[in-house]
Amino acid sequence: MSIYNQDFYTWTKQQAALLRDGRLAELDIINLVDEVEDMGKSQRNQLESRLKQLLLHLLKWQFQPSYRCQSWLLSIKEQRIKVAQVLRKNPGLKPELIELTCDAYELAKLGAAKQTGLDEAIFPETCPWSFEQIVDNGFLPE
Repeated sequence: MSIYNQDFYTWTKQQAALLRDGRLAELDIINLVDEVEDMGKSQRNQLESRLKQLLLHLLKWQFQPSYRCQSWLLSIKEQRIKVAQVLRKNPGLKPELIELTCDAYELAKLGAAKQTGLDEAIFPETCPWSFEQIVDNGFLPE
């Protein structure tokens, strides 16, 4: 059995040392390729998660105006900052923004219905805002 399956941490240290030393023939290529791909997926998932949280708060802001508070504003601001940070560090995700926003909105809509107790049907079926609006610090839905 490979050390990859027994002690992932040690495996990563070994692979890094082999790369640093230029001992490419000794690398665990199959598992290394999987891990590199997973790192990219992780960044994509992080962006989708941030967008979901941001959209969730924007929906709550729009559909529960009597509950608006400083905490919601700060959550919106925090998620906008985190979305910007992920994109700054991973500009290769930009071509996927439309798909990521659509996927995040589906989950945000469910979360908003769950958190507000409102019927899911009152929320727009598709995201009512452009990505530019979603990340615009001056934008809040009415």
